[in-house]
Order: sequence, then structure tokens, then C-alpha cells
Amino acid sequence: MNGIPVCSCLVLISQANESEIVTSEGLVKDGKLNPVQEAFLDEGAVQCGHCIPGMIVSASALLMRNPNPSVDEIRIALSGNLCRCTGYTKIIAAVQRAAKNWSH
Repeated sequence: MNGIPVCSCLVLISQANESEIVTSEGLVKDGKLNPVQEAFLDEGAVQCGHCIPGMIVSASALLMRNPNPSVDEIRIALSGNLCRCTGYTKIIAAVQRAAKNWSH
């Protein structure tokens, strides 16, 4: 929301009024996945799908602020998203891979 990742379940609609909202679907440009989306697929970081949209939006926001994050910075940026399937190893690898291809 307005360039900052938020937990959608904690934002009142009145807070979102007139805000710019970007979802994982909104990261697709001209039918092309963004580097984070591509990296999640390439690294096999997509499991059940419940956490992936939040992970992708959070990782994209991180890379917009910091195109070369450390593993600790990636962990902090993703800390609001809980995954019960992957153990985070592939997710972190996907963000690192996306950072190498980031050009936004």
C-alpha cells in the first residue's frame, strides 16, 4: 500500500481509501512476470500458494529499496509472511536470484 508492504488482513478499508494498492498480479507488466515471480518459479519456491503472493510482494518491495540485500535483510523483509511448506531455503534463494536480475 503506497509502496510499503502491509498485512492486508490488518488494514481497514478506510485506511486504504485513495491509496495505491499493488498485488502480486499487479507486478506483471505487459504480460511478463517480474524478476521475483520468475525467480520463485525457477527456484521451486512455490509450494501450496497461500504465502506466495505476500512473499513476492514483500520481496519486490525489498528489492525496490535495496537491490542487493543480505540474507538477513531478506529474512527481515519476509518476516511478516509465514510459510509452512518450504522451510524458507528456496524462498531466500529465489529472492537472491531475483536480486541478480533486478532492474527496476
